[in-house]
Amino acid sequence: MILVTGATGFVGKALCAELSQRQMAYRPISRTPRPGFLALGTIDGATDWSGALTGVETVVHLAARVHVMHDTAADPLAAFRAANVDATVNLARQAAKAGVKRLIFLSSIKVNGEATVPGKPFTASDSSHPENPYGQSKWEAEEALLAIGKEADMDIVIIRPPLVYGPGVKANFASLMKWAKRPFPLPFGLIANRRSLVFVGNLVDFILLCARHPDVGNRVFLISDGRDLSIGELIGKLSAAMRRRALLLPVPPRLLEGLAALLGRRAAAQRLLGSLQVDIDETVAITGWSPPFSVEDGLRLTVAPSEWDR
Repeated sequence: MILVTGATGFVGKALCAELSQRQMAYRPISRTPRPGFLALGTIDGATDWSGALTGVETVVHLAARVHVMHDTAADPLAAFRAANVDATVNLARQAAKAGVKRLIFLSSIKVNGEATVPGKPFTASDSSHPENPYGQSKWEAEEALLAIGKEADMDIVIIRPPLVYGPGVKANFASLMKWAKRPFPLPFGLIANRRSLVFVGNLVDFILLCARHPDVGNRVFLISDGRDLSIGELIGKLSAAMRRRALLLPVPPRLLEGLAALLGRRAAAQRLLGSLQVDIDETVAITGWSPPFSVEDGLRLTVAPSEWDR
C-alpha cells in the first residue's frame, strides 16, 4: 500500500491517476472530505497519522507549502518551516513507528540554488545553497528526514525536480503558454540560456520506480526530461505543439536585462533569461531510469490535456 499526501495537487493528481492505471494499491490523503480520499484536515506538526498509516509500506510525501511570488505571510520562513519541516518530520516519525519501509519526499532543485552557469549543471552531490525561505525549508526537511531514516532504519528517497509542467500547470509555465499562443513576436531570438524541465508524467514514472527500486534508499536524486532548452527553444516547441509558428526577434540579452532592471523586474528576467540545469547522469546510473516521455510529447500533452486522459 502506498500512502500519497498532497494527492489533490498538481503532481498528486497525476500520480494517483498513474497508480490507478497500473492497478497499484494506494491511499490518497486530502485536507477536506471528498470521495475516495482519506481526509485528515490541516497537515501540520500535530497531525495524527496513525489510522492513515495502517498497512502502508511506502509513503510518497507531496504535500507542501509551495513557493509563491508575492508571499503575504508576516514571517515567510516560519510559515514554510511549519508546513514543510514540522509537518514532514511529524509524518516521518509516525511512519517509522508504524513500520513503513520507505518514504519518498518531493523536494525542490531550489535546495541547490536558483541558477547555474551554462554548461555547469547542478548535481546531487553539490553542496546546498537555498536562496529563499521555500528552498531553505525543503533543505531542512531533507536533513531531518535523512536523520530519522538512519535512526529508524526506514529508507528515505529525496527527489529534487526543477520546474514541473504538464496538463493543468499554472504560474510561470502557464504564462509562457499564453505567450506562445499569441500571434506577435517575442524578443528571445538571441537568448542562449539553458533550462531543465520535467514533464509531470516523467516525474510520476520516476517516483513509482523509487517505490520499488532496491538501490535508492537514503539518496538524493535530481530529475529532468534529459534535454535542456533555451527560452527561445521552449517557446518554439510550445508554439509547434499548438500548431503555430513562433516569431523570435534577435534582441540582445543585455538590452532585455537592462529594460527589466528599469521596470523593477530583475527577478522575472532571471527566470526567463538565466540558466538552471540539472545533471541526471547519476540518477540514470543508479536506477537505470529513462524518461518515458520526450520533451515534445510532454509539451503536446500539456497544451492538449484531453489526449493525456485517453
